[in-house]
Amino acid sequence: MSTFEQKQIEHYLPELTKLSHDARLDLIARLSESLKGETIEEKKPADFDKYYGAWESEETADELVEMIRNARTPNRDINLDD
Repeated sequence: MSTFEQKQIEHYLPELTKLSHDARLDLIARLSESLKGETIEEKKPADFDKYYGAWESEETADELVEMIRNARTPNRDINLDD
């Protein structure tokens, strides 16, 4: 382990020990996964891909934006006369 890595550990360890028991266990699990080559970054694209293209509509993006804007309703009255 390099001196830089040792300094990084010493820097982060006090903050990490402030985490809850469950959060630290989750951190350990994630670190273990990264050692196996299953990094979180590698999983994110796969999770995102399952939602890609899920929205199907005949309207264009501009038409959808206009529909959303037209559907807005004020939730309070504002008196500007004061």
